[in-house]
Amino acid sequence: MNDQLTAFLARAELFMARVEASLPHTLSEPDWNESIAFRYRRRSSGQGILSAVHHVGAMSLADLKEIDVQKEKIQRNTAQFVRGATANNVLLTGARGTGKSSLIRACLHAYADQGLRLIEVDKADLVDLPDIVELVAARPEKFIVFCDDLSFDEGEPGYKALKSVLDGSVSANTANVLVYATSNRRHLLPEYMSENLTYTHTPEGEVHPGEVVEEKISLSERFGLWVSFYPFTQDEYLHIAAQWLRVLGVPQSEIETARPEALLWALERGSRSGRVAWQFAQDYAGRKSAL
Repeated sequence: MNDQLTAFLARAELFMARVEASLPHTLSEPDWNESIAFRYRRRSSGQGILSAVHHVGAMSLADLKEIDVQKEKIQRNTAQFVRGATANNVLLTGARGTGKSSLIRACLHAYADQGLRLIEVDKADLVDLPDIVELVAARPEKFIVFCDDLSFDEGEPGYKALKSVLDGSVSANTANVLVYATSNRRHLLPEYMSENLTYTHTPEGEVHPGEVVEEKISLSERFGLWVSFYPFTQDEYLHIAAQWLRVLGVPQSEIETARPEALLWALERGSRSGRVAWQFAQDYAGRKSAL
């Protein structure tokens, strides 16, 4: 009898856990004074959690080299947002390792003392984006919702949630929330050669995209500011590597002699990105400090 009761209670607990997981959960507020950056995650129970990031990676705008045009656009837009002026959601696209996410992090540090905060949301959790926006809408701080390395496959649910928040939902845009997203795809969705066949041409020579292409363009068009990043030349790569070596305390005389090693490091990795330059500087400075 006891065994049957134990089995029944176990099944009842399992049933209740499933019922609780299916019920709507109210997103609770974190301690906003705990950090300048927060991360949203959905647990297996279905409960969304906003947790403070206790060790936010340090990054200065002055440390980011060879992206001055992009830096000026992002910094200007962020400064407008922080002081309460109109500003745009931002899509940063282009070559990997060129400083897209680093630039957003640097802006966070630059304007944190003026009330700027960041909430990182993974692509898989974007379906909860309206709940996050509603939670912070009445807060005095300014929030950047940050989506890193964003791209969608066909039919993913987060796609429509993001479109709704950016523009076109029934509710008005929230004045203290902007979305900053980075992506290697300008239109955020895969594009196929067959879609070129859906374009139509008028007798006057006008070109009109088909419905499939229009749908793919519609999300990226909801970002008011597009900022493109491009692969670095050899000289630009060396300039960035030298900058990071200086930041890590390598003397100028050694920085000049490190150039051949920096080039070899990039050649072995098949890339001259800012990320590769930073990785080389870490390796070089670390080896020299051990001598």
